[in-house]
Amino acid sequence: MAIIEITDLLAEELRPYACTSELELLRSDVSEAGIFIAESPKVIRTALDSGYEPVSLLMEKKYLSGQAADIAERCGEVPVYTASSQVLAELTGYKLTQGVLCAMKRKKLPPPADILAEAERIAVLEDVMNQTNIGAVFRSAAALGFDAVMLTSACSDPLFRRSVRVSMGTVFQLPWTYLRSGAPDYVSELKDMGFACAAMALRRDTVRIDDVKLRSEKKLAVILGTEGTGLKESTIDRCDYTIKIPMAHGVDSLNVAAASAVAFWQLSKNL
Repeated sequence: MAIIEITDLLAEELRPYACTSELELLRSDVSEAGIFIAESPKVIRTALDSGYEPVSLLMEKKYLSGQAADIAERCGEVPVYTASSQVLAELTGYKLTQGVLCAMKRKKLPPPADILAEAERIAVLEDVMNQTNIGAVFRSAAALGFDAVMLTSACSDPLFRRSVRVSMGTVFQLPWTYLRSGAPDYVSELKDMGFACAAMALRRDTVRIDDVKLRSEKKLAVILGTEGTGLKESTIDRCDYTIKIPMAHGVDSLNVAAASAVAFWQLSKNL
């Protein structure tokens, strides 16, 4: 291990950890596809298990011989920058709750058709920008038996730090990519690949998510929209189904992350 004590917070090699612009990390020349930051031992181990390549580690001193010692060993000869928790907080701008960050190379995203050809149950996010919601949807999709997550180009990046952390690393385990077409044209793209498309929305023609027709579809895309405005009307119009979760006490809807978990549980073919 190349263990390096931090003496200069402005050192160029530490910039990925101090950077407040994740778009800047996307443009990093370290990797053709850019880099991202994984946070916490569990998430970093999941990324390594999924074949992501480390660039460097930032680690609180006590973790070198503690709960993250195996991570430093697995990362081989990449630099391991270390300091006290106070110094690391000054560098990153926040307190590291689990003492370890890892800069990692992104992988080139696969074409949508490659993922869609192998999947039977997919989650589709239309223009979802909230990073916490994206991470939560990935975690639910992975846990509840969905095969992949597809995103429109206006969605926030699943490898941004908050999404990675909220997902507990499932963004590394579940296939995902951006759809080539924007809303609502991507619905045709999905249908061409054999998917029945189900829009989660509130309209008069909605069917309950426990409708037997939905479970009987061989290939099903569950499409979710933004927290405020939901799916575009043009997207809903092009879908085969508009689906809803039955509600009590006059509640009209759930947060998109909570709604996705309920829908994935009900519509998975594996549970």
